[in-house]
Amino acid sequence: MEIIPVIDLKDGVVVHARQGRRDQYQPISTGLCNSSDVDSVIRAFLSLHDFSTFYIADLNAITRQGDHEPLIQGVLSRFPELTFWVDSGYQRYGQHKGRPDNYMSVLGSESFHDETTGGIKAFGNNFILSLDYSLTDALGAKSLFNNPDLWPDHIIIMTLARVGSHSGPDLDKLAGFCRQYPDKNFIAAGGVRNKQDLIDLGEIGIKQALVASALHSGHLNADDINNLQTKKYPDESGYF
Repeated sequence: MEIIPVIDLKDGVVVHARQGRRDQYQPISTGLCNSSDVDSVIRAFLSLHDFSTFYIADLNAITRQGDHEPLIQGVLSRFPELTFWVDSGYQRYGQHKGRPDNYMSVLGSESFHDETTGGIKAFGNNFILSLDYSLTDALGAKSLFNNPDLWPDHIIIMTLARVGSHSGPDLDKLAGFCRQYPDKNFIAAGGVRNKQDLIDLGEIGIKQALVASALHSGHLNADDINNLQTKKYPDESGYF
């Protein structure tokens, strides 16, 4: 199981995301990191584990209230050894031409309409798709949810209502995607509380999960993370 720490940026600082209520998000101040400065948060995550990939949500860009373009560019240059998956709202192919190699676009369904999904084809397989849900309702371009021709190999299943909710991941939804599309890599996002949640995700075929609150709270600690890196899960036949 690969854990991908999440960084939510709003108005220049890292905020604590809770259930998709973005107008209520407050700057991060936790036992792991008492600073909402993005570099400090990244270093705090790295103090737990040698993570190689981080996810950044530019909430201003997603809600069309400006963006964090200069700040993200700085992060990319200051941490060249890390890979950053970046959701900055609606993106067109070539918009970020010249980005360094450690940048990967995340295209979230909530930022697209059915009439704008055609532009996704230009990305080929060089992006990560995020299929966004409130709780049960699909957000954004509905055609993205039932048209695998537009899907890359790696797809986030994001349940915003579970983010920071301590309610656990949506195992049923994730298991359904894994069964229906076994050739795709689905990434869990929203609700991960602890090591057991990640074990449960691994048992349904999930190999990666986006996590923030459990890392900040200490409910997922360094020993847990190290143990999860080495745990094996059964394949479809039930054998390890």
